Amino acid sequence: MTQRIDSGPPPSARLPGQRHTTGQKASCSVLALEVCELRKVFPGRRPVTAVDGASFAVGEGETVGLLGPNGAGKTTIVKCALGLVRPTAGSTAIFGANTETEPRRVMASASAVLEGSRNTYWRMTAWENIAFFAALNGVWQGDRASRSYLEGLVDRFGLQAVRDTQVRELSTGFKQKVAVVAAFARRTPLVFLDEPTLGLDVETTLELQALLPALVREEGRTLVISSHNMDVVQAVCGRVVIVSRGRIVADDQVENLLSLFRSRRYRLRVAGSLGEAALAEIGAFGSVARHEAHDGTAELVVQLPAAEDLYRLCDALREAGAVIDMITQDEPNLEQAFLEIVRRGG
Repeated sequence: MTQRIDSGPPPSARLPGQRHTTGQKASCSVLALEVCELRKVFPGRRPVTAVDGASFAVGEGETVGLLGPNGAGKTTIVKCALGLVRPTAGSTAIFGANTETEPRRVMASASAVLEGSRNTYWRMTAWENIAFFAALNGVWQGDRASRSYLEGLVDRFGLQAVRDTQVRELSTGFKQKVAVVAAFARRTPLVFLDEPTLGLDVETTLELQALLPALVREEGRTLVISSHNMDVVQAVCGRVVIVSRGRIVADDQVENLLSLFRSRRYRLRVAGSLGEAALAEIGAFGSVARHEAHDGTAELVVQLPAAEDLYRLCDALREAGAVIDMITQDEPNLEQAFLEIVRRGG
């Protein structure tokens, strides 16, 4: 017989938890997740240190990306927070409930979709899975309001056509959607999504990318996403925590991280050719990172030390008889920032 887990509070409720203190990245007064000096060593002939003194906090209502190379320790951190892996040292807490000493409160407050795990029962239909996992946390489909909420999730995620199909018969994309909906159906205030777009096509990935922020915003959820899909993390998350070799090497707002790598780097395409004299003149005040001559056109990438040097660049091109066909400024993306941060800190 399945043991009923007491229903957790609605997502908008403030659960008892620690208050935000100076120095923590979380901007909210209640901490949804706290990881404190977490360490996990997997024993064996050659012990493996998966997490090595990681500490960070996630405030209520935040959407945070947990990033890192393969084997960095991201999934281990999530599993320790959920009580699925026992840490070697340190602690984790969800809304003030210690994972090891208060597991029932933790499980009532957090849901998860874990990479590489069967997050649903494949011989049950999509709807049966959603209703089952919702019921585990006290969201009963017999209640009109609860059933309306679950039906709304099915509609929003486009599962109506497969709601009565066994999960084992669904495509990878629909299986992943069912797993995500089953996690949200429990109505826990904190949701972990480990590689939620794994195996999804571009269309389904973009759809999920639009749905997640809407759900978080409307329901006051806290979301922690671990993913290699930087486009999704950059679009959905306001903040990222980057892990390398089990340690936290960066923890900041996405925009702040991008600004560190924003530069005055310009890509140009000009009609005509650029001779050595023109390139030398440009090199006197800028750095030509790349120059490619094509049939009747030339493309170059120039790094400028100051914003006003863009005018000098245009003057130099005009004097060389080149007509600017296209000019764009290189903007850093999260993937570039991530790779550079891991390279520096790893």
